Amino acid sequence: MGHKPAPGGGPSGASPGSWVEFTKIFRGSTHPLPPPWAGLFGPLRTGAADGLVVVGQIGQSLDGRIATPSGHSKYINGPAGIEHLHRLRALVDAVVVGVGTAIADDPLLTVRRVEGPQPARVVLDPKGRLPASAKVFADDGVRRLLVTAEGTRCVPPSGVEVLALPITGKHIAPATILAALAGCGFRRILIEGGADTVSRFLTAGCLDRLHVMVAPIILGAGRESFILPPIERADQALRMPITAHQLDDEVLFDCDLSAQRLPLGRAKTST
Repeated sequence: MGHKPAPGGGPSGASPGSWVEFTKIFRGSTHPLPPPWAGLFGPLRTGAADGLVVVGQIGQSLDGRIATPSGHSKYINGPAGIEHLHRLRALVDAVVVGVGTAIADDPLLTVRRVEGPQPARVVLDPKGRLPASAKVFADDGVRRLLVTAEGTRCVPPSGVEVLALPITGKHIAPATILAALAGCGFRRILIEGGADTVSRFLTAGCLDRLHVMVAPIILGAGRESFILPPIERADQALRMPITAHQLDDEVLFDCDLSAQRLPLGRAKTST
């Protein structure tokens, strides 16, 4: 196991002030990262494949479910897991969700559980389904982007940037999305959900890290965490180095996918 944080998801001895200082050093300098978060978030500072760092995240039950059969997913992860997600948001330049998650959960995608800068909010919506009233489109001074397919007719709220990209089959290729976001100046990118979106980025070799937060509950049935192409034998399964961190009663598996990450080119300087 990695370090065992104190209640609330922060490492033992950590204080709110030390987290604010950590975010400043993480984002704004080349100095070594200070404890107590360096081991957990240090791998997200610099990408090995190119100028991007792309991390996916999934919160799930012990039996690999992200929702019940009815679709209910609230409170699978506890305070520590949720706080970790907000720390991730504070460290990246942009948070990405698929339109299914944006419609079903209507998330804010803001940093609230900890102090830190707000990331840009990006919705993948090839068919222009998301209504203008969605919370991710709220005009709060943060950049908002809609990634849609070329030729799609959509009218997002004023101030929302639209990236119209070529589509392959039913989806826009993850590599195409990342290249477009890099062109917008985003260097650290969080693929927050849902399961379909994270799974597509994983399958395409477009993740540097994958954070899987496991809650101590068993749902027994419901939506699976990953939707991946089938394999015939267990020895064909994707295997990767991991580090486990206990956050209160939840366990975070930090999966290193850098060996399979496809280079996408250098990102422009982040804004």
